[in-house]
Amino acid sequence: MGVPKRKVSKMRLRTRKASHRWHAPQMNKCSQCGSTLQSHTACGSCGYYKGRQVLTIDAG
Repeated sequence: MGVPKRKVSKMRLRTRKASHRWHAPQMNKCSQCGSTLQSHTACGSCGYYKGRQVLTIDAG
């Protein structure tokens, strides 16, 4: 069984925990309509992803 040989210092513990903090999602602009959307997702307003139509959006 893995048991620590020495006490983990406060700085080492806090440094490790700091990498798990929350980051805001990266927002980009759509190349077709200019609306903001999350990275690597199809645009919800026009249906384009990487310059081509992948979703059909009804104007209703």
